[in-house]
Amino acid sequence: MSSHSYSVPDPSPRPRALVIGGSLGGLFAGNLLRSIGWDVDIFERSAHDLDSRGGGIVLQPDVVEALRRTGIDLSAISLGVPSEHRVVFRPDGSIRSRQYAPQTQTSWSLIYTTLRSAFGDAHYHQAKVLTRIEQDSAANKVTAHFADGTDEIGDLLIGADGGNSTVRQQLWPQQVPSYAGYLAWRGLVPEDEMPAAARESLHGDFGFANNTGSHILGYLVPGGNNDVRPGHRFYNWVWYRVADPDQLARIMTDRDGRQRGYSIPEGMLAEHWVKHVHEEARALLPPGFSAIVEATRQPFAQAIRDLASDQMVAGRVVILGDASAIPRPHTAASTSKAASNALDLADALSATPDNIDAALKNWEPRQIALGKALRRQGTQTGNYLLFQRPPAS
Repeated sequence: MSSHSYSVPDPSPRPRALVIGGSLGGLFAGNLLRSIGWDVDIFERSAHDLDSRGGGIVLQPDVVEALRRTGIDLSAISLGVPSEHRVVFRPDGSIRSRQYAPQTQTSWSLIYTTLRSAFGDAHYHQAKVLTRIEQDSAANKVTAHFADGTDEIGDLLIGADGGNSTVRQQLWPQQVPSYAGYLAWRGLVPEDEMPAAARESLHGDFGFANNTGSHILGYLVPGGNNDVRPGHRFYNWVWYRVADPDQLARIMTDRDGRQRGYSIPEGMLAEHWVKHVHEEARALLPPGFSAIVEATRQPFAQAIRDLASDQMVAGRVVILGDASAIPRPHTAASTSKAASNALDLADALSATPDNIDAALKNWEPRQIALGKALRRQGTQTGNYLLFQRPPAS
């Protein structure tokens, strides 16, 4: 009986994605593409973990779905803090309206650490600053060049590198965010440090108050180490205030004299602006909100900007999350849009696994439409709340 040797053909190699940006958008994309059989590497420009940034997020269905599809056991973790009522206060502290509207508030940190843990460390690379992208259309490959002299080749490059995206600037330099004319002061106060006036009127509800050129809201979110136990949470507030470009530039100069552009992280706001926020709170806010703002030792700030890209695909490069569209926070959609972009991308690539270009062509139109719809919604809401302009009929 003769013996025969057979050569087994190599299975086709798994497609590889290079994800630029290791924040929420990059982690949604990285985890979801891995779930459909892709090899994924994430490249984050910061040398440090990002889990101390940001504040509260209203938990939306697309975020929950992205976590579920990533393989996270949602029954084993608590995703946030529930609230039952939405309460609107007049400037004098009396209640204008109170309605039953149950929802869950989570935190940037909880979503980030959950996604980061699911992705793991082996393919998450820090201190990787993208300098240039090169595409080889004949080979259907894209190369990312980094400031440390290294380069990486993949079948797809995903720009998930935020509102100041390097990927977007390289491919679509004309797509630039614009300042909306106001900023958000933000703060987090440990629940057990809430002043009595704030605890009595705000604790456990989703609160709002308006005044001329002023709109504030607040709610409880997970505390340090994502702790959701009563007494261990944070009260998160966001206060929108009109500011002209000159005033914004002064606010965005941090306590070390460094110009920060569009956001000041916690602990870096110049001391005279901390004092300014506390003084304005006493003048403009109902007693509960005034008390919580004054109890915030380190407020932080972000400029409100608008962006809705007309293009999100160029060859084998795509942008998603805030790199492609920046929804105003009134829409409560920044994180959910990043999740939605990534869910749809995974679905499109699964639908035509042998034709990445067709998948990207199918994916792009809906994402552009979503970004533009959120810009319309956010602009109308912000213009009404901050500038008393009624929506265009």
